[in-house]
Order: sequence, then structure tokens, then C-alpha cells
Amino acid sequence: MQHDSDLTGKILIAMPEMGDPRFQRSVVLVCAHSDEGAMGIVLNQPMQGMGIPELLDMLGIEPADGALELPVRVGGPVEPVRGFVLHPQQGALEDGSMDVGNGLALTTTRDILVELAEGRGPSQAMLALGYSGWGPGQLDDELRANGWLTANMDPDYAFGDPAEAWMRALQSLGVDPLSLSGAAGRA
Repeated sequence: MQHDSDLTGKILIAMPEMGDPRFQRSVVLVCAHSDEGAMGIVLNQPMQGMGIPELLDMLGIEPADGALELPVRVGGPVEPVRGFVLHPQQGALEDGSMDVGNGLALTTTRDILVELAEGRGPSQAMLALGYSGWGPGQLDDELRANGWLTANMDPDYAFGDPAEAWMRALQSLGVDPLSLSGAAGRA
């Protein structure tokens, strides 16, 4: 099935009726979208019980003074131990990095974690464990079923306060969350 449009670089905003609790109130950056499926990173679900110090320790990476304090997020339910670093793209893409639009890159190498731990990496970054994946036509079907709204990416959704990302993403579309089915009428 041909997908309706390429959503690479856009965000998905979970509707209140989202049937999958793993995506409730999620904002997902679509990193790749083609006839073969889609891949994204959830931007606003902090990982409980795992911070960058614990992760670096598990990988045997010693942080230097002045190392960037990275937020660690649940990127999605697929491959939950695989790490992804979302950061501003700086120059040419290196091996293990992909352009995800909006001046951002997604990097999967251990090297970027070493650079960040040593204070040499990008000035902003977000680490996600796991990713969100859709098979051919699956995301398009979910969009047609009103499971998601789409909007333009704002880097603050990734690098800002995750608790505010869903509300801010809806407001960027002029949508009042209380007016959405499934959210209205609750006290």
C-alpha cells in the first residue's frame, strides 16, 4: 500500500483514545516513513529508574566534569535496549547517523555517548532507549483511524520539559485538549 505522504521530520501527537497505553499522551518524532513502514522516537516519556550516569556506568564510559546531563526517554517498545541519541545536526552526517529533518540527526553509535560524556558532543541531546515502529501501511491506517494528529517538529519537544510536550504540541495546532473526544468532561 502506498503511504499517504512522507511524514519524516514531523511529529505524531497521540489522541486521547489511543488504545495502546505505551503511547498515551505521546509525542513521537517520525524519523523515517516510506512504503516499507515507519520508525519514530517517543520524545516525552522519561525512563523511570535509568539516568545517563547509570547508562554510562553500564557501558563502561567515565563521564568527565562538565559532561552534558542527558535526559533518558523511552523511545518506544521496539528493541528497548537499543540506544538512540537525537541531537542538532552539525556538519556532514557520520556513519551511524541519519538526518531526521528540522536540522536534527539521530545517532546510534557508542562514539557519540563517549563524546557527550567527555563534554565534546553536541550542545543539546536526548537519549532514547528503544524506538517505535510500524509495518507497511500501518501508520497510515492509524492516522486514518484518528489515532494520531500530525504537526511540525519543535526541537523543544525533545530538549525541553517532557511533561509539557503533549499539551504544547496540541496547542501548536490550535487544539484545546479538553475539546478532544476522550478528554472532555473529566473532573
